[in-house]
Amino acid sequence: MKRTLIVAYLLSLVAGSLAISFRLEPEIRKCVKEEVHKDVLVVGEYRLSELAGQRTDVVVADSKGHTLFRKESATKGRFAFTTEEYDMFEVCFYSVVTGHGGEQEREVHLQLKHGVEAKNYDDLAKAEKLKPMELELRRLEDLAESIVNDFAYMRAREEEMRDTNESTNSRVLYFGVFSMLCLLFLAAWQIFYLRRFFQAKKLIE
Repeated sequence: MKRTLIVAYLLSLVAGSLAISFRLEPEIRKCVKEEVHKDVLVVGEYRLSELAGQRTDVVVADSKGHTLFRKESATKGRFAFTTEEYDMFEVCFYSVVTGHGGEQEREVHLQLKHGVEAKNYDDLAKAEKLKPMELELRRLEDLAESIVNDFAYMRAREEEMRDTNESTNSRVLYFGVFSMLCLLFLAAWQIFYLRRFFQAKKLIE
């Protein structure tokens, strides 16, 4: 039976780059997860060591199961996509033994970039004929915009969490009042029932 091992990484909001190397055992599925905001470019590059008798497939998918990239018998490659909404994305490597010698481990190198780090400013400079100073200013402008968007997102999350806390506190208060009323009603009913019972037994008048 195949085992599943998930390696989860939540990248920082501003520094959008991650480089990781790990060993992939035969008949194993290993994934790297990344949390990315909406309308953000994500670029990934992977490289696997050569190994006969083993096939490794690469699949990139979102939390809803939509496949964004798939490569069978992968050895080296690159993928890129732009997020349509805030989501958790994962890059998975599937190892399958296909012949003799495939029972060994395979080394995997993966580099993920998103946002400003994923843009190719060299191509941008050539396309728009930007000078080095102009290119650096463009890079800083994109970085500042990314930081502003991150702060706006965190503020929206903070407001959402505050509204959730206030709603929860209100529900707890209402539930406490309802529970108290139920206990008072139950206590009054017990007193009335016991009084009727003792009167029926002529123990009290």
